[in-house]
Amino acid sequence: MDVLTDEQVTERLAGLPGWTQDRNSIVHVQKLVDFKAALLYVGAVAYLAEEANHHPDVLIQWNKVTLTLSTHSAGGLTANDFALADQINRLG
Repeated sequence: MDVLTDEQVTERLAGLPGWTQDRNSIVHVQKLVDFKAALLYVGAVAYLAEEANHHPDVLIQWNKVTLTLSTHSAGGLTANDFALADQINRLG
C-alpha cells in the first residue's frame, strides 16, 4: 500500500467531515450521550475495522471516543485509512 502525498491527504480530508490530520495520522473525536453509547459506538467501529482488517487506535473518555488511523506498516496515511474513516462517518 502506497503512502499518500500531502496533496492527496488534503484532498481526501476535504471529503471527510470531522477528521483532522495529526502528522502521519488522521483523527476523529466523536461525542456521545454517555459511556454506554460510547462503548456501543466503539463496538460498531470494531466491526468495521475487523471487516477491513485495518484497526484504529481507540481512546474512550466517558462519552468521548477518539479514533486515530494510520497505516503503520506503510509509515503513513494510505487509501485504507480514508476508506475506513469514510465507513466510520456513515455510522452517524
